[in-house]
Amino acid sequence: MNYARREKMKELFKTSDIITLKDLAAIFPEVSTMTIRRDLEYFEHEGLIMIIRGGCKVLNHERAPAEENYADRAVSNVVYKMQVAKAALPYLETGRSVFIDSGSTMMCFAKMVPNIKLSVITNAPNIALEIAGRPLTTVSIVGGSINHDNLAVSGAQSLAFLRSVNIDIAFIAASGLSAGGGFTCGNYAECEVKRAIIKKANKKIVLMDSTKVGKSLAYTFANLKDIDILITNERLPENLYVAALKGGAEVKFFEY
Repeated sequence: MNYARREKMKELFKTSDIITLKDLAAIFPEVSTMTIRRDLEYFEHEGLIMIIRGGCKVLNHERAPAEENYADRAVSNVVYKMQVAKAALPYLETGRSVFIDSGSTMMCFAKMVPNIKLSVITNAPNIALEIAGRPLTTVSIVGGSINHDNLAVSGAQSLAFLRSVNIDIAFIAASGLSAGGGFTCGNYAECEVKRAIIKKANKKIVLMDSTKVGKSLAYTFANLKDIDILITNERLPENLYVAALKGGAEVKFFEY
């Protein structure tokens, strides 16, 4: 990997909305088109671009709030997250294929998962290690590239793997929920993984503490009508609660 080349590419992303493979081949004649494609895949995994036919589209993050890194989120609103995680435990069913998303709330949930017969799939290495301590539970980790800020694995390999598995119950994290944006997150590649899970799973359960309500990040992965259950720690605003009921989603909340 050539760090100087990738840094130069990042500078190009600041000045152009669309960059073609032909342009990049002219700028970097010393490398093959295949190498340039690998560079673009790397930046797509990082959420900086979206690969399109013949090149890439630069994703503009200026208007969207960024997600905090995992270390910061892991120590914020811990009581709420533990309560949300505890409320999700009754939905675990012995013998099922279960997906557990990445994120600090999901880590709280993973720590509570009992030693029962489950087939767990996750895109978070830290959660995989946590679950691996249960002898009766098998763990599969999604392949791909790791986002260092939130310890999530995503990318083309992840999507290919998810197409090959069956998921009974998915426990999914969200960084924001708003009337206009639905459920959102701050990274395009991770958004694609969440969308794939929403399509694949028989039952979709979103775990989200109330501090995420009203926030809208860059990428929408689902709307309230796309999920089965939302678990949070406070009553939703009336407009969101009504939208959930109209969409057929069940809302579970508790007053702390």
